[in-house]
Order: sequence, then structure tokens, then C-alpha cells
Amino acid sequence: MGAMQTAPPLLVFSDLDGTLLDHTTYDWTAAKPALTRLQVLGAPVILATSKTAAETRILQHAMGLDSYPAIVENGAGLIDRLVSVDQTNSYHKLRKILDTLPNPLRGSFTGFGDMSVEKVMQITGLTENKAKAAKTRDFSEPGLWTGTPAAQTEFIEVLERQGVTARLGGRFLTLSFGTTKKDRMATIADRYPSAVTLALGDAPNDIEMLQAADYGVIVANSHHAPLPTMPGEKTGHITRTTADGPQGWNNAVCAFLDRLHHLKKGSDLG
Repeated sequence: MGAMQTAPPLLVFSDLDGTLLDHTTYDWTAAKPALTRLQVLGAPVILATSKTAAETRILQHAMGLDSYPAIVENGAGLIDRLVSVDQTNSYHKLRKILDTLPNPLRGSFTGFGDMSVEKVMQITGLTENKAKAAKTRDFSEPGLWTGTPAAQTEFIEVLERQGVTARLGGRFLTLSFGTTKKDRMATIADRYPSAVTLALGDAPNDIEMLQAADYGVIVANSHHAPLPTMPGEKTGHITRTTADGPQGWNNAVCAFLDRLHHLKKGSDLG
């Protein structure tokens, strides 16, 4: 859908699973009308996901978003053709820290690095090639927690003392060294200070990004509990969709573009 313009009017930052992608089928075709409108407007769509760079590049190509940056592995990594990004592989270090935890805590967390390709296929519904891409990690470790909530709190606190953060997404508890989707969004948005920023997400690991953008959309996902009420909802700067996934995404983006059109005519978005 084209390279980033010198001064785009709008930057869209979007989560993938459960947001732009259907939670179960990973299909995004319901969002095509809004994606087409964004292309015509010249508004870049920056994917912000817990997926790996290998997974994200496939989706960028399919959606026509190859020329834009993408935030990967929950903010721990960045695909960016405009600047040199430190892509030092921290995954090995992360796994070593994880393996130093006491057995009761370590045994309650099963990361992608502990799983076979077949297991990743089973828990995600991905094809074999996509499951292999999901295991090709550079920065972060998603996994399943099977212990008690109290033990999970202890697990997170022990890791935090070693510089590792844990964030809950729509499916997995993801470990990384702390850079977030919000941090990466700010890095990209700083290049275009006049552009309006719109962020869309469905899970707890999207909250900071939604709150930091000029406008945010909480996309419905009936497969997990809805996100808590956010301050921006009182002012209309954060809204919620009624439809799940890509259909909700499409409806919200089209409605926002209609509002942006009115703004150009002199009315106010908020």
C-alpha cells in the first residue's frame, strides 16, 4: 500500500491477533474496505504485535504494508527500513534467565521454546510453516501459565528483579526485556509530529499504546474478558467496537476516517 509519505495525515498502529486478525481463523479480509481507504488517504498502517518478524513480514506482504515499519514481539523488536535498529538477539539471554527460576515457578510456564512445532500448531491453530515462524524468535518468549494466580504474581516479580517484564496478551503471557508497543509507537510517531495517531487493540498488552495515541479503539474480542474502562472513554478519545476482530476494526477505522474528513472541514474530532 505504498511507502510512508513525508507528512502523512494519519498514522494507524494496530495489534493483530483478535484485532486486525480474527481470533480463531486469523483472517483479515473483513478489514479490506478500511485498509483500502487508508491506502487512498496515504495513511500508513503500522502493525504492532507479539508476533515475530518472520510472521509479521508475511502478513505485511499479504496486506500490502511491506514499506512501513512494524512493531514485533510485543515491542521488543522493530522492523524499520528508515533507520538502523539494534536487533541484538536477546532471546537466548531471556531463556537462560527463565531457566534459573525455581522449579515450581519454571515448571508452571511453558514457552514456545519449550514446545515442539506440533504443539505450537495445536495451541494456536497455525499451519506448520507459520508455527515454525512463530518459534523463530529474537527478543521475547510467549507461553502458557498453568500455575495459580498467586504463583504467577511471584513468577512475574522474580523475573522483574532480573530485568524481564511479563505482559498478558489475548492468548499468552509474553516475556521480554521491557520495550513496549507504546515505546515503539512513540519512536515512529516522533518522525511525523503533525500526524494524528490512531491505535487499535483488544488485550491488556495494548492498553499503554491505546492510551498514548491521540485516539484509541478497543476492539471487541468475545474470547476473553473485555478491557477495563479507560479514562479516555469519558472524553471520546477511546472508543469500543461492538463487532469482534477485523469487522470491528473495519467499522471503527471507517467511522474514524469519516470524522477525520469532517475535521478537515473545520469541525473537531474530539
